[in-house]
Amino acid sequence: MAVTKTNPGNFFEDFAMGQIIRHATPRTVTRGDAALYMGLYGPRFAVHSSNAFASAIGYPDNPLDDMLVFHTVFGKTVPDVSLNAIANLGYAAGRFLKPVYSGATLSTVSEVIGLKENSNGKTGTVYVRSTGSDESGDKVLEYTRWVMVRKRDPASTPPEAVVPELPDRVDPDQLAAAVPNLDVSKYDFDLAGSPHRWGDYEVGEKIDHVDGMTIEEAEHQIATRLYQNTAKVHFNQHTEAQGRFGRRLIYGGVVISLARALSFNGLGNAFHVAAINGGRHVAPLFAGDTVYAWSQVLERAEIPGRSDIGALRIRQVATKNQDCSQFPLHAADGKYHESVILDLDLWVAIPR
Repeated sequence: MAVTKTNPGNFFEDFAMGQIIRHATPRTVTRGDAALYMGLYGPRFAVHSSNAFASAIGYPDNPLDDMLVFHTVFGKTVPDVSLNAIANLGYAAGRFLKPVYSGATLSTVSEVIGLKENSNGKTGTVYVRSTGSDESGDKVLEYTRWVMVRKRDPASTPPEAVVPELPDRVDPDQLAAAVPNLDVSKYDFDLAGSPHRWGDYEVGEKIDHVDGMTIEEAEHQIATRLYQNTAKVHFNQHTEAQGRFGRRLIYGGVVISLARALSFNGLGNAFHVAAINGGRHVAPLFAGDTVYAWSQVLERAEIPGRSDIGALRIRQVATKNQDCSQFPLHAADGKYHESVILDLDLWVAIPR
């Protein structure tokens, strides 16, 4: 019997509770990656944009954008976890643990923490806890996600169902590590592009980020390749033409980064994503669609031991082909409005 040397990806039956997966390939991230990321999404946060700005307030160098780090760590997991996925269903308990600078080499390890066959018998949901580390072995990011994965054989016996208990949010006590102690007296709010500090935001406040950004086919493919994400649904029009939508899907991380970049207009000093409390991709995005975003302040929290920064818990919602002046979230029947594509719960750090 011939042994194949290619990787067809894991199906639901290939996962086991407690399984540890060391993902290929380590990735050294550089200023070139940061420049390309900026060219794809246009984020304007001063700490990531300017070495002089970051150094003035206490960073040794300007750190890489948090979402560039997230997508790079995430991309490592795709060939092993979600190559045969139908959908990436959600996120929880994500924490950024250490600033990442140009020249760092990132790698990822995942643990299977939950398995549950779906009622149709053709798919199952796989829960993984993924950890990104740098070349020194220091953890820079950890998060949980769950994915709907195809079964190889619908008649195969399913494993015992295990659905992990996940927290509603990351505790603010756990948010300090990823930001060094800063000298806020040197933080230039004019150069940062916004006068608003932590205390200027009120719980319940909604912010229409106003701007829209249209995503093109080439842009999303470059972005997904940048993260070495090999998911077929993003690249292979030959196969996707026969699929549910008849075309390639935009990688959900592109939506996250677009929403984050758009949020600068209204949250310009929220320079650091400290945690991903939860969230889901509500609906697909396609090339040619225009993305808008709005945010709502859910909590305002002090970070123990830190007088320089505070934390805002933000619900960040992205829509397609509809601006957010009316904050479309739910239709009359209580379901999401048809324009909503992303609903994400974040902690962001902002100067006090």
